[in-house]
Amino acid sequence: GINAEYGTRSFPHLMAANQVLARESTEEKGEKARLSSFVGAHAIVDLVKTTMGPKGMDKILQSTGNTGEATITNDGATILKSLFVDNPAAKVLVDISKTQDEEVGDGTTSVCVLAGELLKEAEQLLAKKIHPQTIIQGWKLARVEALKALDSFAKDIPKEDDKFRAFLMNIARTVLSSKILKHDKDHFANIAIDAALRVKETGNLESIHVLKKIGSSLRDSYLDDGLLLEKKIGVGQPKRLENAKIMIANTSMDNDKIKIFGARVKVDSTQKLAEIEEAERKRMFEKCQKIADHGINCFINRQLIYNMPEQFLADRGVLTIEHADFEGIERLSLVTGAEIVSTFDNPEKVRLGSCKLIEEVMIGEDKVIKFSGLPHKEACTVVLRGSSTQLLDEAERALHDALCVLVQLVQNGRMVLGAGCAEMVMAHAVEELAKKTEGKKAFALDGYARSLRQIPAIIADNGGYDSAELVSKLRAEHAKGNTSAGLDMVNGAVANVETLGVFESFRVKQQIVISATEAAEMILRVDNILTSAPRKREHPGH
Repeated sequence: GINAEYGTRSFPHLMAANQVLARESTEEKGEKARLSSFVGAHAIVDLVKTTMGPKGMDKILQSTGNTGEATITNDGATILKSLFVDNPAAKVLVDISKTQDEEVGDGTTSVCVLAGELLKEAEQLLAKKIHPQTIIQGWKLARVEALKALDSFAKDIPKEDDKFRAFLMNIARTVLSSKILKHDKDHFANIAIDAALRVKETGNLESIHVLKKIGSSLRDSYLDDGLLLEKKIGVGQPKRLENAKIMIANTSMDNDKIKIFGARVKVDSTQKLAEIEEAERKRMFEKCQKIADHGINCFINRQLIYNMPEQFLADRGVLTIEHADFEGIERLSLVTGAEIVSTFDNPEKVRLGSCKLIEEVMIGEDKVIKFSGLPHKEACTVVLRGSSTQLLDEAERALHDALCVLVQLVQNGRMVLGAGCAEMVMAHAVEELAKKTEGKKAFALDGYARSLRQIPAIIADNGGYDSAELVSKLRAEHAKGNTSAGLDMVNGAVANVETLGVFESFRVKQQIVISATEAAEMILRVDNILTSAPRKREHPGH
């Protein structure tokens, strides 16, 4: 017979079979890999699901750096962006949340929660020995059915001015009701609508500048017509300028540096040094003269402007604003119509900007420069007031979500009923399809419907209500054909959402369903997780 010694000597590759991967690499297979993915996804969902709905809680994100900076937020994308996750499935959920934020602005928590709930259902189906591909096929059918139901359930926003604004108001209130601004949501809804209507032609949110100023209260925030720049007008210059012709530049206006990197000049007397300084000064005078020759009366520079060029331009009636950082000059260029220039030899080729009035105004205790009467009619500034930096940051995030949703609605106005109503409509449609579907795919369809119903359940739980009772009542109402039944989060009951005035953007809901299903499918397809060994450094001493 073949003894053990003969076997190993003749077939050395059997010994090496386990050492295909480098020594520190790891591999997780089949069930273990799937379990690892699910655990990561569940951890992310459990973290963010308490922030959902009008009664969601906030999270404090503490930085570990020297500053110990703290962020207080209930915005799903902000929370997930701040996490450093190691689990690959958790990273997928973080990414879909970012995509949701960039695409539609709102629904960043819902998209993670729905993907997580789908994976919980998948876990139970896998325990029943249903193959992942069968589950995925079922989900694909469910997604098509859910989107079809959502599409037929969506309504166009009426275009008559008074009704149009009323519906936008309801949608803005719904977006803000789960944020920090919920106590002043009417005030901020009006600000967001006014700003969104200004940019309805282009949908460019860059035209809306948000200025945060500590002091006073949130209720004192307002929308200013024009652009506010947090800079000061040069010394000894008029604080008000009408019919401004503006040049925006990104050029060095400091005359005491020889602009050759690492230059060293040796001189044998102070007179020679004085000559070099004089040459530098002359060069700066020539540059200032070229700028003045453009026939402008306002010069805005991204970099510093030293005293000498400032004085030179002031003598020629040119108002100067220095150090308008890059974002500032980009936005100014957009709203005044000027191009950003760096060379001044061809005045006829330079496009100058214009504006009816530039003046210095006070906001709280700070002076800012106000540009009004701009050629770019979309330009406006939202001035946010509040008692702390954290409050202002969170208010800005909430306003950004509302603006994103409103701008899309103004351009492509379709809406659905909120308060868990749209999810119940989709769940009911998927359930009806499951009854007609043969084979194991029907289990996946049922699981998909249960996942959709979890969203109103979590919203109810966050309000401290009995979610099982409320969701079962909702389900019964929808089964009877009452498609406008949803959650009344003030009284903890089932009510008609249309009379409550809770509307949401169709686009947000559509994106939630698409992204969450795709992410859950992607994670479910995994059957192997390979972690590669870290690369060794060649010269540890260097």
